[in-house]
Amino acid sequence: MKQVLSILVQNQPGVLVRVVSMFSRRGFNIDSLTVGTTQVPEYSRITVVVYGNEAIITQVVKQLSKLVEVLAVRILLPEGSVTRGMALIKINAGERRTDVLKLAEVFRASVIDLKEQTLTLEITGDEDKIDAFTEVLQPYGILEMIRTGLVGLARGTTTIYEDKASEECEKWVL
Repeated sequence: MKQVLSILVQNQPGVLVRVVSMFSRRGFNIDSLTVGTTQVPEYSRITVVVYGNEAIITQVVKQLSKLVEVLAVRILLPEGSVTRGMALIKINAGERRTDVLKLAEVFRASVIDLKEQTLTLEITGDEDKIDAFTEVLQPYGILEMIRTGLVGLARGTTTIYEDKASEECEKWVL
C-alpha cells in the first residue's frame, strides 16, 4: 500500500543524500520525492511516497528516526492530510487549441505558455486528478510532461514541529 511520509530535517548539505541512502541500502523504492525549505530556514521538509505493508513502513520510519539530521517523521494518512502534486504538460494543440483550453478549464489547469502550435499547461492536485487530465490530453499529442512529487501536510492544528518537540523532550527526560 502507498504511504506518504513527511520528514522534517536540518537544512544542511548532505542531508538528502543520507535520507535517500537509507532507502537504497535497505532495498526500499522511493516512488516520489519532494524537498523544500520550511518557514523556518534551519529546517527542510522531505516528502516521500513509498509502497509497502505496515511492517515495511514501520521499519522505514524507525530507520529514518535514527538519522541525526532527521528531527521528525510523520506518516500522512489520506483521511488526516492533504497532498498535492503538480505537472507541466506541453501539448501539440495546433487547430484543436480551443478543445484543449476547454479541457484545461474543466480541470482548473493554467496556461503558462502559448505558442503557435503548442500549449504548456500547469495543473495542481492529487495524483488521480493529474492522471485523469493527462489521460484526456493523450489524443491531442503530449510533447513533454514533468510531474513533481507529492507534498503534504496534516489536517487541522497539529504540526510536524510538535513531533520534533515531543521527541526532544523525551530525549531529555530519559
